[in-house]
Amino acid sequence: MSERIVVDPITRIEGHLRIEADIDESGMIQDAFSSGTAVRGIELIVRERDPRDVWAFVQRICGVCTSTHALASVRSVEDALDIKIPPNASLIRNIMNEAIFIHDHVVHFYHLHALDWVDVVSALNADPSETSKIAQSISNWSKSSPGYFKDVQNKVKKVVDSGQLGIFANGYWGHPAYKLPPEVNLLAVAHYLEALDWQKEIVKIQTILGGKNPHPHYVVGGMATPLDINSDNGIHSERLMHISQLIDQAKEFVNQVYIPDLLAIGSYYKDWTYGGGINNYLAYGDFSTGDHYDKSKYRMPGGVILNGNVKEIHEVDLKDTSHIQEFIDRSWYTYDGKEGKQGKHPSEGETSLQYTGPKAPYKNLNTDEKYSWIKAPRWKGKPMETGPLARMMIGYAAGKEEIVTIVDETLKKLDLPISALHSTLGRTVARGVESVLIADWMRNDMDQLLANIKNGDQITFNSSKWEPATWPKNAKGVGWIEAPRGALGHWIEIENGKTKNYQAIVPTTWNASPRDAENNIGAYESSLIGTPLLVKDQPLEIIRTIHSFDPCLACAVHLTDLESKVLTEIRIG
Repeated sequence: MSERIVVDPITRIEGHLRIEADIDESGMIQDAFSSGTAVRGIELIVRERDPRDVWAFVQRICGVCTSTHALASVRSVEDALDIKIPPNASLIRNIMNEAIFIHDHVVHFYHLHALDWVDVVSALNADPSETSKIAQSISNWSKSSPGYFKDVQNKVKKVVDSGQLGIFANGYWGHPAYKLPPEVNLLAVAHYLEALDWQKEIVKIQTILGGKNPHPHYVVGGMATPLDINSDNGIHSERLMHISQLIDQAKEFVNQVYIPDLLAIGSYYKDWTYGGGINNYLAYGDFSTGDHYDKSKYRMPGGVILNGNVKEIHEVDLKDTSHIQEFIDRSWYTYDGKEGKQGKHPSEGETSLQYTGPKAPYKNLNTDEKYSWIKAPRWKGKPMETGPLARMMIGYAAGKEEIVTIVDETLKKLDLPISALHSTLGRTVARGVESVLIADWMRNDMDQLLANIKNGDQITFNSSKWEPATWPKNAKGVGWIEAPRGALGHWIEIENGKTKNYQAIVPTTWNASPRDAENNIGAYESSLIGTPLLVKDQPLEIIRTIHSFDPCLACAVHLTDLESKVLTEIRIG
């Protein structure tokens, strides 16, 4: 007989996510259900607005993924109106996206995911001298003396002794699924605190090039970035050098702190091969060395891999209505006022809300019926996983040399086969590997931008189709981008100079989707099945696997329940 565990909300994510899991008598997860518990309505807000302004609204979908939504939006309008942007604008957009990638991946590893692998309280039992030896054996990072780690240990001890754990509250400290020795736990906690300081520096790149962070500025037709090395009011030489220094600092932190920690921690969890899930991977591709629409120049290729088969990549056509569809059979929406079992391509999509679930607070969702505010996107009817693991798998399958090399080298250091990537650990490793690549790309893009400016090219904006009088009466477009969490697409229809319809499918919509018309299971749900829970009322393993996707439910759903007063529930029954 199975029991149902409810974890609501999943913490250390953006937004509101509920997981219900059925476990057998041994504690093995037999089935799982992922529910977005708030409703999204941004698509309705932008109707009838000037499409040139939509980016500013849709980037408010999330406080974390702001610039990615803005960029996808301006690309959708540029695609609809056939607007080409200057090379400098492409480079600036790349650099801003690369900066947010590295920021997101480092913050995810240390502040959202590390505590699923690291026992903070155990660090109090560490020998700081041994931690120092470990640190110096894996990295040349300057902060690695015994005294430094002793100071960190004392800070943590004061917090623990006070009984007010603050950022470390409510952890399952002492859980048997933790495997690190105290000295490695202390190393990770020290770098957790360092990353808090570091992360506020890397985002300055977006502040300089985009005017502010969060919610930096974009513009249809390029970038509103005033490049002028001789002006006090523009992006002059001093600011460009500051950006360059921040990029070098980011590369150093990734290579000297993040990756060594990832390998050190991962070496203790090589047997944690749970969490693979559906093994279908989706990426749209991005980070072109030329025009965004020339996919042959993508450093990060797009495509689909089915059943983990790296010998074949299938094409993704975002405008072909048979490729991508969203289903609502288990989601609280209607299409054309009907329930129906037909999916809709986002160019023809709807956001028609119809909640039929239980009134909060409730014991369990009725998972045989509708149970989520997240729709179920499918590629040719198949559920997909998107994100760093998907991108690295597709890049590996495509034979991208730098991706193949770093994946092989990393797996060799961990003494793991390529098949081990289909796991919670593999998903975490892929995010770190990707950070190394993107840090290098950001350096290259900045060097190219500096070279262009040195050669006299300071153009960042194409105004040739700025006025609505030059637009066709009706136009449709799609803007795609690889966001830190995966493939992001925005679809727009423009009629008589206004936004007629707008739809977005975000990475977490793919990963956190409920069942569809054929009862196909989504990536989160599939990844949990077969995972053993060592302590039923402390479901660390559930949280560990879900966190490996880096959920962003604020993107997948948007608006909250104002009636329920329930803040946290972890329950068996």
